[in-house]
Amino acid sequence: MATAAAVIPPLNQRPVKNTIVLFDVDDTLTIPRNPASPEMLQLLSELRHRVAIGYVGGSDLSKQQEQLGTTDVDVRSMFDFCFPENGLSAYRMGEKLESASFIGWIGEEKYKALVKWILRYIADLDLPVMRGTFIEFRNGMINVSPVGRNATNPERLAFNAFDNEHHIREKMVTDIKAAFPDYGLTYSIGGQISFDVFPTGWDKTYCLRHVEAEKDRAGGVEYTTIHFFGDKAYEGGNDWEIYSDPRTVGHKVKNPQDTYQQIKELFF
Repeated sequence: MATAAAVIPPLNQRPVKNTIVLFDVDDTLTIPRNPASPEMLQLLSELRHRVAIGYVGGSDLSKQQEQLGTTDVDVRSMFDFCFPENGLSAYRMGEKLESASFIGWIGEEKYKALVKWILRYIADLDLPVMRGTFIEFRNGMINVSPVGRNATNPERLAFNAFDNEHHIREKMVTDIKAAFPDYGLTYSIGGQISFDVFPTGWDKTYCLRHVEAEKDRAGGVEYTTIHFFGDKAYEGGNDWEIYSDPRTVGHKVKNPQDTYQQIKELFF
C-alpha cells in the first residue's frame, strides 16, 4: 500500500471521473477491532488507482490506524480522504481539515448532566460481564458502551448475542431520548457493543461537506457520484443516514468478504 500510494494519479486524473467511493470501517472493511486483511488492503490500493477513496467511521483516528494501517504505514497515506468520528475530524491527502467539537456545541453543564445520567443507568444494568470505559469522549461525539470498551473480543461477541436477545442498547437509547428530549442529539447504534451520541446532523453525512468542498479547490474535483458501502444500512443503524442520502449511491454489505466481492463486481 505504501508503494502504491506513492504513484497514484492525482485526484483530478483518476480514470473513473468525478467519482469517490466511501466505506464504513467495522464489518465493512474489517471485523470489529481487528485489522483489515492483506487482500482487502491490496484491493483498496488497486481501487485507488481508478477512483478517489475514503473511509468514514465513528471511532477516532488511533483505532482506525490499528485496523486499517500498519506499523510502517500511516492510514492517512492509504486513503485520499479519512473521516474519523463521522468526518468531525477529517484528513485530505494526509492534511488535517477543519474539525468540530461536541463539547463546544453542547456546553459543559449539559454534558455533565448527560454523562452522570448514563453512568447511573449503566450501574443499574445486570449484564453477564462489565468491563471498563463505559463512556469514551471523542472530539465530535461520545461513544457509550454498556459492557465497556475494554471487553475482550470473546466478551464483545457474548455481549452482542445478549444484546440481540435483550435489546439493551436499543432500550437505553429510548430511555436517554425520554430523559433529554430537548438536547438535540442523535443516537446511533453501531458495531457490537456501543452506540454513538452526537448533535443531530452530525451523523456520517457530515463527511459529505468535505467531499462537496473539493470542487472549490484550485484544480479540485466535483464529485457527482458518491458511492458508500456500509453494513448498518437500516433505520437506527449508524450507516443509515449516509446510505439513504440522495447524494450517495448506497451499497449494503454483510461483512468484509461481501464488500470485497461487491467492489470487484462494480469497479473491475
